[in-house]
Amino acid sequence: MSDERPAREPIGEDARIDALDARLKAAREREEERNRPGGTDVEADASYRLGNKVLAELLGGIGGGAFVGWVIDRFAGTSPWGLLVVMALGIIVAFRNIIRMSQPPK
Repeated sequence: MSDERPAREPIGEDARIDALDARLKAAREREEERNRPGGTDVEADASYRLGNKVLAELLGGIGGGAFVGWVIDRFAGTSPWGLLVVMALGIIVAFRNIIRMSQPPK
């Protein structure tokens, strides 16, 4: 039995298979680099967080000012003026905070 030859002969080396192996290895390395935590996405993550902070400042300034102004109008009976004045102050404070965020740290 040990004298029998296998049904298939082993395939010789082929340049196409070697090239395919090299391309697969390079693709795996690129994918690992792309998926590595703390890689090149750190700057994009910081920009995303800054954008969320700016949006929160704008919505908080407008919404908070409108709510506080509405409450003042309800108790004082100064219907749209309290709302308009306090909402304008909220917008001004929001823009001031956004400008302060955009300045480089000293």
